[in-house]
Amino acid sequence: MAASPPKRRRKARRRADMSLLGGIRPPITVLSVLLLALAGFTAMSLGSVREDRLPQAVLTSQQHFAEDGAIALRASLDESVTDLDRAAALFSAGKPVAPDAVLDRIGSVYQKWRGTAVVEIGSGRLLAARGENLPLTAVDRTKLSGEGGLAPRMVTLANGETRLLTLALLTWKDQPQQLLVASSSLRFPGISLGHLRSIAVVGADGTVLSTDGIPEPEMLLSDDRRADVKRDTKQLASFAKTAARKTRANPLTVKEPGSGGFPGVSGSLTGGVTSGERAAAGYARLSGPEPGVGTSATSLDLTVVAMTDIAQNPSRATDAFAGLVLAGTLLLVGALVVALLVATVQRPLISLFLESRRLTRGDLTRPVTIPRGGEAARIALALDRLRGQLRDLDLDGGGAPAAPGARGRDKRRTGARTLVAVCAVLLLAWCLPLGLLVNRAGDSVVVPQQLVNDQRERTDTLNDRVRRALNEGQADLASVGTLMGPDAGPERMSDVLEHTLREHTRYASLYVLDGSGKALAQAGGHPRAPFGKGPRKEPVALYDGAKEPVIIATAEIPGRTGTAVVGEFRIDFLNALLKRPGLGEIRVVDAKHRTIGSNSGYRAFQRLGDDRLDALVQGSSLKVGAAPKPGGVLYRSGGDHVIAAAAPFSGGGAAGDLKWSVVSWQSAKGLAISEYSLQNRTVLAGLLGFAVGAACLGWLQIIVVAPLRELARRAEALADGDRRTVLYPRHHDEVGAVTRSLEIIRQQLQQGGRRGGRQRTTTDTGGAGAPSATTAGRN
Repeated sequence: MAASPPKRRRKARRRADMSLLGGIRPPITVLSVLLLALAGFTAMSLGSVREDRLPQAVLTSQQHFAEDGAIALRASLDESVTDLDRAAALFSAGKPVAPDAVLDRIGSVYQKWRGTAVVEIGSGRLLAARGENLPLTAVDRTKLSGEGGLAPRMVTLANGETRLLTLALLTWKDQPQQLLVASSSLRFPGISLGHLRSIAVVGADGTVLSTDGIPEPEMLLSDDRRADVKRDTKQLASFAKTAARKTRANPLTVKEPGSGGFPGVSGSLTGGVTSGERAAAGYARLSGPEPGVGTSATSLDLTVVAMTDIAQNPSRATDAFAGLVLAGTLLLVGALVVALLVATVQRPLISLFLESRRLTRGDLTRPVTIPRGGEAARIALALDRLRGQLRDLDLDGGGAPAAPGARGRDKRRTGARTLVAVCAVLLLAWCLPLGLLVNRAGDSVVVPQQLVNDQRERTDTLNDRVRRALNEGQADLASVGTLMGPDAGPERMSDVLEHTLREHTRYASLYVLDGSGKALAQAGGHPRAPFGKGPRKEPVALYDGAKEPVIIATAEIPGRTGTAVVGEFRIDFLNALLKRPGLGEIRVVDAKHRTIGSNSGYRAFQRLGDDRLDALVQGSSLKVGAAPKPGGVLYRSGGDHVIAAAAPFSGGGAAGDLKWSVVSWQSAKGLAISEYSLQNRTVLAGLLGFAVGAACLGWLQIIVVAPLRELARRAEALADGDRRTVLYPRHHDEVGAVTRSLEIIRQQLQQGGRRGGRQRTTTDTGGAGAPSATTAGRN
């Protein structure tokens, strides 16, 4: 039983809807949804940018300050453990040495330990001691051979101070085994605190183990100052408890989002307000040089907390109204674009689809509805002409093509491509001002002075770290020379050099030179600096005759005049020290302001290329009092605010005479300052609008407009009589459906013309006369 007409229409409508899922509706619908979402994002994002009492950039800077302290403390503790283990191993590899001689040699090279001692493990007898008395009872000699028996440990002295004990074994054949013990305080090496800043080492339970920057109350003369110190001590203890709780996660596997590259757990805290200043702190857990890499220091579960008082902004500004205005404007533009596309592209195309289906079903009585203009009007005119040709075919069977002049009224005024271009211009009219004009951060941007101070102090801390690393490298060579002694032969020298090279990755090559410049032993890569007539007199020097800077450390071997151990540092070792988040571009420059190392790409011995940076380095190198001081400055360059700092080498040591400087600079545009945050979010909204418009309108152009223009040309050609060209649909959508309908009409016209030709041929040749009704019906 055949289905009723309403059911057939419903089925046809469902089939049409299924075939139109990839047509003109999806890009317009997606454009509407994305523009609505973008309007909401604009209102919420731009309206939520506000000038907080403490800018986020300042809090992030405190976090980076604590990270610097954690890196410096971890490196110092690990270096102490490595130095003691290496010294013990080198002593054990030679002839037995008296305990007093062991401590004297160590003390002559390293001045980092507060106390050292040698203990006989079997009897527990103290064999030799130097410096402060060590709490040797805290070391259980019966567990030294177990797992972690020689790991460093923290002990508390009677006066409440905390010490770190480092252990190493001295082993000689036919000699009782001895334990080498060294103690050091949990103090930060070379941390520049600046003005009114304090820093503390916190244990796993939140106990403050050591502090720097807070004076003792008995050292102060004013009651008000003592009250301030008491308040700061209480606030620091509160921060320590909170930081210990927040860093309780495993620092080797957890990296808090926003830490900016620090391999462990870090963050920032805010405290109470006093006289318009709020206490702010950064915290960082001691972690390895790489995520997931543990060291001796990381096993101690220590956290660094850095605290300072920062002046608050007197007012808080918001831009909620501006965000609502921009979102409302986008809604109006989006509504206009969508309405234009629906009225001029979508509806005419759907009308064409319905009209073409009607013609293929044989309904030729009603004229085709003609849209106002564009490709849809051209196709509709062609359909109406084809409708007339089909009617003529049914009336006389001729099906002759219409004359070219019967095309009707031309509708080429405004095409779909032009309408899409108009929509793109409307969206660009909203996007471009957001990217170029609206909410631009100009001269009115206020960069907090605290950021300039932090840039200066962190650069000074990094400068001290670089200088100490070079000093430690030279001290290692001095220790190697001491352990070699005056009687070591080339084989013994080579063994010691190979062992040192394995223990320390800072060296590219190690060798021993005699007074004439002859190499007695060598380990590592080929030396890049010429030997000359003998070892250099400077403990640390720069050779600039190679393709890259070569930093050379020299230490004379005691008892062998003119013979010295020479080490060439890897330049990658120096560059790795400069990896500090939040400092921007960092360079180490020599006295001529030539680049020796950097945290980013550079050319060897490259100049700074900025007169203001050169002046800053030159000014910071001038002695103010006993030593030169680091300097920081804020200046404008190319329309942006730039924060720069320079710190010269000072503090003595083997590298103190190099006259190098560490200089850093960064654009304030990348910091979390309210004006720049508002500008960045505004630009982001404009870029998102551009991306949405380009994606959806491009989608519409490729899927609908381009095939529609081609279809208009083919439809007009078919109406003009081109019945040989087969019409293939590109996509299963409205345009494809109209194309299939035109192909059916083409086939009907082509078949009707052939039948009419056969009829006329039979009549003209004098056949059986006019065909019977049955034959005519079959034809």
